[in-house]
Amino acid sequence: MNTDYIISSSRKKETPDAQQLKRYLLETIDPSFAASVQPHDLLVAGTKFGCGSAMEIAVSVLLASGIKAVLARSFARTFYRNAINNGLVPVECETRGIHEGDRLIVSLDEGAVIVTNETRGNELAGSPFPAIILDLVTAGGLVQYFKIHHNFVASPQ
Repeated sequence: MNTDYIISSSRKKETPDAQQLKRYLLETIDPSFAASVQPHDLLVAGTKFGCGSAMEIAVSVLLASGIKAVLARSFARTFYRNAINNGLVPVECETRGIHEGDRLIVSLDEGAVIVTNETRGNELAGSPFPAIILDLVTAGGLVQYFKIHHNFVASPQ
């Protein structure tokens, strides 16, 4: 999914405020989507999620909408890095068996990523995070990490 589908270029020109832009989240795909998002919802996608524009606003709008993690088979590298820097958890895992409305729980334990699908009664292993990446997303992103630690100090593996 291209970042212009997450938040269209025309909307990004109106304002840089993610709180205002969140009402347009994925409007090109489904105009009613933004209104349906609940706090702590997860977004499930296919391959190359976040390709296209490298602007951080796509990540900011997802976070402003209450989405804390995106599950996808793969991510565009720039989007992946923007997600980590801003505290959005990018979970690389097999998503083909996940259906709309499934209740999912993402667990990050010592770098291991486990997605539990409570609706279907199964678990998926996500790509593990190195210690420093886990520390960054757990802190809420790069800025929050520096507020806490004042430098880069990775947890022991």
